[in-house]
Amino acid sequence: MAKQQQAIQAIRGMHDILPEQSPYWQWLEKHARHVLAAYGYQEIRLPIVEKTDLFKRSIGEVTDIVEKEMYTFDDRNGDSLTLRPEGTAGCLRACLEHGLLHNQTHRLWYYGPMFRHERPQKGRYRQFYQLGVETYGMPGPDVDAEMILLTDRLWKKIGIRDKVELQLNSLGTTEERAVYRGKLVEYFKHHLDVLDEDSLRRLETNPLRILDSKNPDMQAMLREAPVLLEHLGEDSLLHFNSLKTMLDDLGIHYRLNTRLVRGLDYYGKTVFEWVTDQLGSQGTICAGGRYDGLIEQLGGKANHAIGFAMGMERILALVEQLETVNIEPSVDVYLIRVGQEAEKAGLLLGERIRDSIDGLKLQLNCGGGSFKSQFKKADKSGAAFAIIIGDDEAQRGEVALKSLRIEQEQMTLSHDALLETLKAWHDKQSLV
Repeated sequence: MAKQQQAIQAIRGMHDILPEQSPYWQWLEKHARHVLAAYGYQEIRLPIVEKTDLFKRSIGEVTDIVEKEMYTFDDRNGDSLTLRPEGTAGCLRACLEHGLLHNQTHRLWYYGPMFRHERPQKGRYRQFYQLGVETYGMPGPDVDAEMILLTDRLWKKIGIRDKVELQLNSLGTTEERAVYRGKLVEYFKHHLDVLDEDSLRRLETNPLRILDSKNPDMQAMLREAPVLLEHLGEDSLLHFNSLKTMLDDLGIHYRLNTRLVRGLDYYGKTVFEWVTDQLGSQGTICAGGRYDGLIEQLGGKANHAIGFAMGMERILALVEQLETVNIEPSVDVYLIRVGQEAEKAGLLLGERIRDSIDGLKLQLNCGGGSFKSQFKKADKSGAAFAIIIGDDEAQRGEVALKSLRIEQEQMTLSHDALLETLKAWHDKQSLV
């Protein structure tokens, strides 16, 4: 007897989105698209695989992402390729490659999976979905404010605004950070006995990231560390104070977090995060900031850029806690057919309905079955109505229409009358 093969399972940290879950994703994606369109942002679609050098040059070779977390492989030509761990570098690469930054401004967004080989846990996966937003060519704090307004509007749309907090900081210029970095390293070297292993490793490569440590044993020491805001120059302070004034005028509440840094070296001036206390340690649902310096780093001329990325899984984890999410059913009408004549008539009628009522979601029962079993399928589909055709109805050119969600008398209708009834119902739903 042949040995039964073991079933193949998904790769650890790379999860399936099942049919009962996908409507929530579609709901969130739809709201995000509407908000982005309201601010005049355009979609750009980017490759999932890029040359490894793109991420080494943008993220930095001595970061955790490049050293430990990237999915990198050699293709058949011997080129080193990487599944994108984030979207900013690829978006900027596309803009430079296609000449989009020369004397132009752009507001762009992209969406899709990113890949990092991290320890999987709730809210953190090895394949995870991000919606990223990037703008180019605009130096002022007004576009920084627009980024925050856009996200604030989305949180209100999807009902999580009261569950998130905006945290704000400024990282100043590269030169200002270099001076501050020296003072920070000097301070940390006086507290080597308090630093954990991760922080000791970052001391020489990226000491600002130590400020972001969640280690409870280090918090008292970190509270006394030098503050970057106190080392900013006049221009950086003017930019940051102007942004804060705009947010104050707009009624956008924020908390100044002087220990807020970004994990990547290319950020400068404005940085922000939207955080929640509802998801345990994975509290950041959206993060971004200015990265003017990255453009030259990737071979372009000096320019201005700011962007953010939001983690879709974490946002949906917040949405799951709501009871007010209105998910549209995947089926409006279920067509039941019993009998040879009914099978043929139902197939033709289904196509006529789809031709006549654009956007109506009609599911045809396939595979046969009794009236009773088909009614069970109709009810499970979530449809508002069942259309019933037996051989007798097929011969008369009629159908029975039964409401599945509200108490209503079953109707016998001609095909023309059925179309009128369904169209009137669908038009009414479209207005809701």
